[in-house]
Amino acid sequence: MLPAAERNMADTRIAGLSAETRFDVAYKAIMQSAMLALYANGYRTLTSRPGHHQTAIQTLTLTVALAPEQVRVLDALRKQRNLADYSGDLVPDSAVDECVTSATALQAQVLAWLRANKPELI
Repeated sequence: MLPAAERNMADTRIAGLSAETRFDVAYKAIMQSAMLALYANGYRTLTSRPGHHQTAIQTLTLTVALAPEQVRVLDALRKQRNLADYSGDLVPDSAVDECVTSATALQAQVLAWLRANKPELI
């Protein structure tokens, strides 16, 4: 999952991508990092059931000790992603920037947690 998240983060820097595509790949990296945090702690969500994105994000305070305020930002990005995907809403540039920034920070947090707690997984 970590290499997949890293590839998605690299994709956010490709010139010429639309705001929606940059948002999508950054959000995908957030989910990959959140799922990795769950997996590293011995848990999995049921991806066939609604709510697995919300569960993966909201458990980050427990899985990698992410600050609650950071979880709130990630959850707001999840809601923005739902609006864009299911209602066709445009993604504002500010949300794209926040998603890329948050994905980068989460990836660093998960990697630091892995190094400290589960180095055999790296």
